[in-house]
Amino acid sequence: MRRFAALILLASAAMPAQAENVIRWSSQGDAMTLDSHAQNEGMTLAMAQQIYEPLVNRTKNMILEPALAVSWGLTQDSTVWEFKLREGVAFHDGRPFSADDVVFSFERALKPTSDMKDIIGTVKSVAAIDDVTVHIRTDGPNPILPQQINDIFIMSRDWAEENGVTEPQDTASGQETYAVRHTNGTGPFVLEIREPDVRTVVVKNTKWWGLEDASPHNVDRIVFTPVSNAATRVAALLSGELDFVLDTPVQDLARVRRTPGLKVQTTAEVRAIFMGLDTGRSELRSSDIKGKNPLADIRVRQAMNMAVNREAIVSRIMRGLAEPAGMLLSPGIGGYSEEIDALPPFDPARARALLADAGYADGFSVQLDCTNDRYMNDEAICQAVVGMLARIGVRVRLDAKSKTLHFPKIQNEKTDFYLLGWGSGTMDSHYHLDFLAMPNRAWNRTGLSDPGLFALIDGIAVETDLPKRDQMINEAWLKLKESSVYIPLHHQGLAWTMKETLDLPIQPDNQPQFRLAKVRPSP
Repeated sequence: MRRFAALILLASAAMPAQAENVIRWSSQGDAMTLDSHAQNEGMTLAMAQQIYEPLVNRTKNMILEPALAVSWGLTQDSTVWEFKLREGVAFHDGRPFSADDVVFSFERALKPTSDMKDIIGTVKSVAAIDDVTVHIRTDGPNPILPQQINDIFIMSRDWAEENGVTEPQDTASGQETYAVRHTNGTGPFVLEIREPDVRTVVVKNTKWWGLEDASPHNVDRIVFTPVSNAATRVAALLSGELDFVLDTPVQDLARVRRTPGLKVQTTAEVRAIFMGLDTGRSELRSSDIKGKNPLADIRVRQAMNMAVNREAIVSRIMRGLAEPAGMLLSPGIGGYSEEIDALPPFDPARARALLADAGYADGFSVQLDCTNDRYMNDEAICQAVVGMLARIGVRVRLDAKSKTLHFPKIQNEKTDFYLLGWGSGTMDSHYHLDFLAMPNRAWNRTGLSDPGLFALIDGIAVETDLPKRDQMINEAWLKLKESSVYIPLHHQGLAWTMKETLDLPIQPDNQPQFRLAKVRPSP
């Protein structure tokens, strides 16, 4: 607690006298980088959107709205989208924003080291028609392109070229570049200090185009301090050292509610928490079974699904702030189906019988890789699953690490069994199906082989007949569920805790937009 207080005092000492409205906030983990195209990860995107902007943004209700583009639509060619750009916008260093920066940013986001390339994988070319007009051509019709680009942030071509960052940081190899700790966006806040895992400070962009009417916030400065220890975060909120905590543990919410001057906001998050199984390797890295892969047998995967008591996890670990899940898509996202979301039966006896039928009557061992600083109660969830699988003879060794170590392990194909959460950048099923089912995707390490499913997902990307597209989505989700390469756990709920004097609408994607914040005087 003393270390945290020292950090707050250090940040406060650097504040100018005129910066009256300051938001001091915390979360269990930091952004992985400030390179806006390097990582498709929640906290990283949450930090980026304070500084950078996309062509199309989302409101607090997840509805599309203009950002750097004021209008968009298909041209007479069904494969070409036209975007009209906002005029009079400048980057933080004063350089004017133009169509050339949009072309550069999309081309950069499609580079091999970009973690955003699969989101816009249908983009074939981007062209500047004039200073305020951009044409994006897709490889076949793409009816949802505007929904797919709200996390593609626009960078200055000139700034990137001057600083040697025309290609995104390669996070998987631990590369360090100028863009990791420096930024030049057009957004509502300007980066002042970046000390990874210590603090990040941004200040009001007084020349931001949105101040007059779009989002007239009154925030002068934002100080972010990542604190991995949950008790320390909560204590700092209770003592007044923090104004906002993104991820207060569910077991502490009642205490916050009872504290004068504090409030709790809750909502359902558009995020499912689940576990992935590597079915494609001939032999698992971490198992005592040699010469074959137990997870390649669907009976083993079905048994593991049956052994997990989702209701117990939701009630005991999540304290009711979640809903048990039978699919990887959360309610509110296009393509969600209550029927497909039906839970597998919790039946340890049947699970043991399935393992025996598969030739594993004595069980087997495997390592579960888990985060301890990304999702709500993530390590506790993994510990619970370890105990549940032990009841059917699957001996799980838990390895819980920071997301900065865990996520590269997934992306570098070095895990047999892993925890992951997936939200929606597009509010559409294709985003999930493409990232979590298609082969050669950085976040899919299941080894799933289903050409029929892959063809369906490719077809969904270009199908313009919406009823037919919905039918294809439903069929794809059924196929993925039947494969049992994932163990869905729950749809995560959200609880934001903050001072009563802070008005900050809770976002279903768990990414606070401080451009919507208002700081009120204390009573």
